[in-house]
Amino acid sequence: MRLEPTASAIRSSIRAIIAAITVCGVAAASPVFAQDIAPLSNNPVRQGVTQQAEQPLPGEPPMTAPPPGEEQGAYSDPLAPFNQAMLTFNLKLDDWVLHPVAKGYADIAPVPVRQSVGRFFDNVDVIPRFANNLFQLRLPEAGGELARFGINSTLGVAGFFDPAQKWFGIKEHPDDFGLTLRYYGAPTGPYVMLPFFGPSTIGDTVGMVADGAMNPMSYLLPWYVYLPAETGWRVGEAVNYRSLHLNQFEEADRYAVDLYGAIQDAYLQTRTHQVAVLKQK
Repeated sequence: MRLEPTASAIRSSIRAIIAAITVCGVAAASPVFAQDIAPLSNNPVRQGVTQQAEQPLPGEPPMTAPPPGEEQGAYSDPLAPFNQAMLTFNLKLDDWVLHPVAKGYADIAPVPVRQSVGRFFDNVDVIPRFANNLFQLRLPEAGGELARFGINSTLGVAGFFDPAQKWFGIKEHPDDFGLTLRYYGAPTGPYVMLPFFGPSTIGDTVGMVADGAMNPMSYLLPWYVYLPAETGWRVGEAVNYRSLHLNQFEEADRYAVDLYGAIQDAYLQTRTHQVAVLKQK
């Protein structure tokens, strides 16, 4: 018997999605700020920045751009009024919802537990990393992602531990479809501050949607199973992530003269740096 979705079921699913995004959206789509760029917070909508991006690893090109906020006029920003309104919205969302929930979680779960949970989430999200390294013809890196997934899913107890790097020296190679578009020179479009999801560009937003479409569960499971499962997954992922970065914002925001410009500069410079690193390897 075929189960047809009812109007009430659809409305319930939509409400669940909205609730999940409200809790986790600020941090759920922040891959570029998850690269340990001090003093940036890994939450893309609470960046107060006075330094440049992280010190490059050996072999990576140095970041030579000026400090964030000093070249705001160099970027095309036709959506500035919308972006500024969305930044305010995202900041309030984090202050009133995500941070309190994450703090309560941090009070009951010790740091090693939350770090293991973060590794578990990261291990499951292997498909976009593998696929985009493959799209860029970075075959050793793509193979490394498969090897890491296999090792960490077994020896690492479903990814809660990382023996792939600790025992075998196989490092993770973060990648996403937005970087793939940049890698091949596709236009990125104007800067945009997304509600719930933080800083992006038109091209990176397309990439975010493409990465999300790589989840095989969306094709294998009925919508009324997949949507609640995906909602719960992203809620847990975002709350756990935010709980590991509770105190970064206050120290960083203290020095931000132009918070909007600092976020914009940091995001765009970081994406440019990431593509440069990909092309060097």
